[in-house]
Amino acid sequence: MSACHRPRRMAALLLPMAVAACVVGPNYHRPSLPAAAGYGAQATTPAGTHDMQLIGGMDIPTQWWRVFHSDDLDALVAEALKNNSTIEAAKAALRAAREQASAQRGADYPSVAISMQPSHQAFAHDLATPLQSGASVYDLNTTQVSVSYAPDLFGANARAVESLVAEADQQRFELEAARLTLASNVVLSAVQDALLRAQIDETRSIIADQRETLASFRRQAMLGQASEDDLAAQAALLAQAEATLPPLQKQYRINRDLLAALVGRTPAQTPDIGFDFNALALPTRLPVSLPARLVEQRPDVRIAEAQLHAASAQVGIAVAARLPNLQIDAAAGGSAVGLAPAFGPAATFWNLTGTLTQPVFEGGALLHRQRAAEATYTQALAQYRGTVVGAFQNTADVLHALWTDADAQSAAEAFAAAAHKSLEIARRQFALGDISRLVLLGAQQADAQARLGLLQARANRYADVAALFQALGGGWWNEGAGS
Repeated sequence: MSACHRPRRMAALLLPMAVAACVVGPNYHRPSLPAAAGYGAQATTPAGTHDMQLIGGMDIPTQWWRVFHSDDLDALVAEALKNNSTIEAAKAALRAAREQASAQRGADYPSVAISMQPSHQAFAHDLATPLQSGASVYDLNTTQVSVSYAPDLFGANARAVESLVAEADQQRFELEAARLTLASNVVLSAVQDALLRAQIDETRSIIADQRETLASFRRQAMLGQASEDDLAAQAALLAQAEATLPPLQKQYRINRDLLAALVGRTPAQTPDIGFDFNALALPTRLPVSLPARLVEQRPDVRIAEAQLHAASAQVGIAVAARLPNLQIDAAAGGSAVGLAPAFGPAATFWNLTGTLTQPVFEGGALLHRQRAAEATYTQALAQYRGTVVGAFQNTADVLHALWTDADAQSAAEAFAAAAHKSLEIARRQFALGDISRLVLLGAQQADAQARLGLLQARANRYADVAALFQALGGGWWNEGAGS
């Protein structure tokens, strides 16, 4: 057989082995939902009449925070998504993960290298020179092309690529989770800003009213119409109200620093934006996703699923490591005396080698690695199921909060109206001498508590809306769809 037919014969022998490659290990399938997956009847169909309506299957816009109809809030969220360092870090991690997956795909192809090896050599005079000229000092230049290829007989590389793609998916949903959390934190910080501003204004108003009342008591005491006990009680009530103002101011300043950090600024660059409940709208229609959609939408569930998928692929990698491996190597080139390459018939060489390796004994290491990969998969499966259950619990909790906080606001509004009316009546009765100063002080305190309580109840409802959109996944799947 001529030399030119030998590489073809070797390739013909090895090709069926490469074609017969298969992928070992489990094929990943998303686990089924828990039995009776849902949020509970009380969460989706609350008793009573509410000013919000749940729309089953209603899609969620990417920029869900626009439901509050605040241009200032929209601008802050946009700035945060653009400048926050956590988002930049998550984007970089995603790029790195995708590049790692692309790099692993390169193992499916032969690796080719070109080398040139010039050398200056001298042989001892009492040894035979390899040159026909008989020279003992000469230059030799060897140039060759090397090809190496390992057919993926049992899918080890396919599973490695699958695992890295799953890890890239995990990083993608880490990015979506970071965006969702950031947008939610900006919204909650804006709601907190509106609440603290309103509480500070109300507290100052309460302090002003009580100072005026204390001044009135002092004038009456000078006329003998009020006792020292009355003055002391009113002064204590005033001091109590004044003591609540500094903590509110502290919370307000800390929240402003947080708002600056969320949008990528330092406290010295706090956004010159203030929020007011009257400038924030509450939506009347809210989405509620079907259970099957929730596990596809929530980034935390998708992260857990990507981890499960990667663990599944690692089992296949461990199984393939215990099976035969084929390595094909080939090289061709030429050697010439002198520094210039030569490829004539007399200087040309080539070789083709196939190596089939079957692990026989490694102290049980490969078996235990496979068992470890299987245990890791079982762990990831349990964590995925726990994340799914937690997702349903979290969504149900938010739905419960929506309805109970709506009822709480209605009760707070009724309490505030009743307390204000009671205070007006008490003031008239006190002027006529029909009630004691102690009763008037009680009416003042109840009115102050009702006013502050109503503000907190309003803030809770805005926070609940943001929490619902976060619990449902935030609409990342509509990005670029004009939503």
